[in-house]
Amino acid sequence: MAYTSPTLTLMVGAVKKAASALGRDFNELEHLQNSIHGDKGFAQHSYDKVQKILFEELGKVKSGLPIVTTGKAAMPANGAYFAICPIDGFANFAHGNADFAVSAALIDGSAVVDAVVYSPISDEIFFAEKGYGSFKEGFRNHERLRVANAKNAENAVVAVGKDLRILKNTAEMTPNLRISGVPSLDLAYLAAGKLDAVVAQADFCTLCAGVLLVKESGGYVFAVGETDTRSENIIPALQSGHLFAANEALKQKIADMAAK
Repeated sequence: MAYTSPTLTLMVGAVKKAASALGRDFNELEHLQNSIHGDKGFAQHSYDKVQKILFEELGKVKSGLPIVTTGKAAMPANGAYFAICPIDGFANFAHGNADFAVSAALIDGSAVVDAVVYSPISDEIFFAEKGYGSFKEGFRNHERLRVANAKNAENAVVAVGKDLRILKNTAEMTPNLRISGVPSLDLAYLAAGKLDAVVAQADFCTLCAGVLLVKESGGYVFAVGETDTRSENIIPALQSGHLFAANEALKQKIADMAAK
């Protein structure tokens, strides 16, 4: 069974509550695609609504803790705080594409200690607690997540971002590329064994929940350009906003490719 502390249980509830209206909003956006009216304002309203509820609900989880959100503020120098991404894959969401996610993480000092990533349309929620593993929520039992045991880089399925150099280098290594525009969900899928590696570019708040999911499922995460793949410190990767993640067998090959 999954271990969920009271804090993580409340965080899962907070993310679910914040995302509860997104299904309805998404259906409305699908209709707006064929309308003469603009949909950007509607999508932004949805984003703001999710952010507001996350602030309210996480404030109940840990009263008084700072909450840092995507693109808004620098992370605190020390102490505990929440980092949230109200809608990762906002462009997808605004265009009626179902690839988007809501995420929240609790950081304490130099460590991500709790993480939640939720895909509202597929109703998949992934969560992790530092030292206790990563899980996907199930109706009766939660599914323990483990990274795939892929060993052949040429056959690996790799999620990449928008960097043209990375795209070119990855395409030379494997033809199996995924470009979703949702790095938090890419990292969750890596943790679940649905992807073999991820090379992501995003800000701290977008990445930190997915990073804990990967590490707690047996994967490795490093900043692009790092050469010491024995390091367990994920903070440089998060702060750089440009990271790679993979299982143990592929980590060096992905690191070499990303550093070209």
